[in-house]
Amino acid sequence: MGAAHVHTAWTRAALPLCLLGILDTEEKSYGYALLSRLTDAGIDGVKAATLYPALTRLEEEGAVEIEWGAGEGGPGRKYYRITDAGRVRLRRDRAAWAAFATTVASLTRADEQDAAPSAAPTGEGEDQA
Repeated sequence: MGAAHVHTAWTRAALPLCLLGILDTEEKSYGYALLSRLTDAGIDGVKAATLYPALTRLEEEGAVEIEWGAGEGGPGRKYYRITDAGRVRLRRDRAAWAAFATTVASLTRADEQDAAPSAAPTGEGEDQA
């Protein structure tokens, strides 16, 4: 499992929380704008095939509601808006994420290991004169 796969898993796990966070700061938003906000924040590589199912699950759970509106010079656009239940979930999940991140940080502390001098090469496998 490569680093890209792990980071993809992290992104998928955090995506609902991130989407609720974005929607909590806006009256409503649509898919492409949400993708842009994620990218601008440094969460790259989220595809529509990942975004829309996450939004659908949030809608099924009652955390977001959908509204159809006129598109800019094109067909109608699906807008997403956070609900009161979504705000409750956002607060709960934000606290849970912070606790989880603190736990992971405490288990992966590298400061003590990084402070130790690295082992010098032993010269094994080299020709000795």
